[in-house]
Amino acid sequence: MAAYDLIIFDFDGVVADSEVLNNAILADLLSEAGMPTTLDEALAAYVGRRWLDCRTLIEARFGSCPEDLHDQWTGRCHARAPTELKPVTGALDFIASRGERRCIASSSPLDWIHMGLNRFGLTSTFGGPIFSATVHVTRGKPHPDLFLHAAAEMQVDPARTLVIEDSTSGVAAGRAAGMTVVGLCAGGHMRDGDGDRLQDAGAHYVVDDYAAIGAILTV
Repeated sequence: MAAYDLIIFDFDGVVADSEVLNNAILADLLSEAGMPTTLDEALAAYVGRRWLDCRTLIEARFGSCPEDLHDQWTGRCHARAPTELKPVTGALDFIASRGERRCIASSSPLDWIHMGLNRFGLTSTFGGPIFSATVHVTRGKPHPDLFLHAAAEMQVDPARTLVIEDSTSGVAAGRAAGMTVVGLCAGGHMRDGDGDRLQDAGAHYVVDDYAAIGAILTV
């Protein structure tokens, strides 16, 4: 019997190496709006969270957030994606090589996920459904709701599910869902100490690349 019946992939930072792009744009927009924010500050605060929750954090820090900031952020990210959006190293080969059932459960909007999958040639080959915290659940990560929704839709026991995550909020969500969680440090946004932070958030494994996940799955 296979060790896991389902692999849940986060999207940004796990399939798409997009966190630097997304958060650099967000930091620029916040700074332009009079809310000085560096890339590292944006990465530390907003990675792994849906916009609704990011906005709450922004307003807690700065007191307000321009109504059109999300639209500007979305527009700039989509405008730059055709030349700057790349897959995380090893992700495409890993996806092509594995036979387990799989899905994506992400804090990003569906249109962003589908755009990335199309860009990476995965639209017809990924082989699993897409779940987004922006439409499928009320509470986003670090709450377990999205992962539990995915497991229920796939009719898989959470205890037999492996989650691949790159953020502390995603790791916490996976642990709260009762799943085995891999903290992946392969994205270009990872900083010194991020692996320790993923472990502290509850990751069962912390790895630097997809080859190490393959080794976990063969145990």
